[in-house]
Amino acid sequence: MLETILISMLIVAICTALLAVRILLKKDGRFPDMHVGDNPAMRKRGVKCVQAQDREARTKASPKIREFALNGQKK
Repeated sequence: MLETILISMLIVAICTALLAVRILLKKDGRFPDMHVGDNPAMRKRGVKCVQAQDREARTKASPKIREFALNGQKK
């Protein structure tokens, strides 16, 4: 049982070290950004992240809502 735990911990440590090689050896190394909005290929296709789409939809809808509210108050 102890042997299995030690082997598992060793495997996890090796995997962590291999994932961190790029970050540790490269100057100013960091993990790549995995957000959809930061991916040039996705931007080229017009794909955005959900938060950006939601924000855009809210800003586009806002003037219409305000106009409706103003028209309702004038009558």
